[in-house]
Amino acid sequence: MKESVNKAAPVTPMLFPFEPEQFWSTIRQIIREEITSINKNLPANPSYETPGLTYKPLYKIAEVCQLLQVSKPTIYDWIKNGQLKPYKIRSRVYFLWQDINHLLNPSI
Repeated sequence: MKESVNKAAPVTPMLFPFEPEQFWSTIRQIIREEITSINKNLPANPSYETPGLTYKPLYKIAEVCQLLQVSKPTIYDWIKNGQLKPYKIRSRVYFLWQDINHLLNPSI
């Protein structure tokens, strides 16, 4: 006959001296502070002005992606669907400010 041995579950040691709710509260506060410091370092509005011009007339695809906060495949889809027209100058592709402005403010 085998005797059943009643083993209690082992106690897991605490690795840090905080209660779980206090720990998560501290983590949330650290995250808030980090996000606040990151937001303070961001420029208010990116400037795409060219000295001597009231606006920059032509934009490269990387500038359009950054300005509209989209990826290159999205730009290619817009070109394919006729929402954005590319202009080729020599071997480079540019986009007109008026077309970009129309995407930003479709009511204009």
